[in-house]
Amino acid sequence: MKIEEAKRFALLLACKDSDYVKKMYNGYFNVFVQAFRNEGENWDLFRVVEGEFPEMENLDKYDGFIVSGSPHNAYGDDLWILRLCFLLQTLDAMRKKVLGICFGLQVLCRALGGRVGKAYGGWDIGMREVVFGDDNLPRPKFFDRLEEIPRSVLIIECHQDEVLEVPIGAEVIGFSKKTGVEMFYIGDHILGIQGHPEYSKDILCNLVDRLVSNESIDKCFADDVKASLEEAEPDKMFWEKLCKSFLQGE
Repeated sequence: MKIEEAKRFALLLACKDSDYVKKMYNGYFNVFVQAFRNEGENWDLFRVVEGEFPEMENLDKYDGFIVSGSPHNAYGDDLWILRLCFLLQTLDAMRKKVLGICFGLQVLCRALGGRVGKAYGGWDIGMREVVFGDDNLPRPKFFDRLEEIPRSVLIIECHQDEVLEVPIGAEVIGFSKKTGVEMFYIGDHILGIQGHPEYSKDILCNLVDRLVSNESIDKCFADDVKASLEEAEPDKMFWEKLCKSFLQGE
């Protein structure tokens, strides 16, 4: 009897570990592993922001790839971003599973022919209600593996860029009052999520403090964000199930 090999996934980390995340979680890699890894899976880390990429001849051994958030602009022309776009185009052609989160969604959009830019409404930080489209609209197959799809769910957000135009063939399945494209998918192999399903509120609070210290946002705005976080909890369990369902699907 043939023993099925354990699945293997790669995290393409597009940001550097903050001191807080290193201290509390031993790095962002562990944040993603805790959120999305199933028992028995193998996960590898590639710090693409530092120029560390998987070898092209090794891509086929992976069942899926996850692209993290980043403080960088997905429409920038840094060498590593251009290289990441080429890698994502290659993975799309191979029909490999790719889950893009925040910057990951945006760079997926750019790589596959869409448009990304500064959000018209400015920063979106805090808890956001993501609304799923009407049941009559196309739904990805991995939705069928979820027990229930609520009309809307809460997610943690932190971004000042957004998708302006999705790639040809992409279907938008989630939106919010602040952002028109909260989620899109292409076929059975591409999924982008603008929010952070992997975040806990403490990670966002620390990030907000850093944005204040580098003068990206003002303290009054930061205080309002923190106050709003005390009033609600992200639907973390739902988002983790959704991401796992996507990554595990055949």
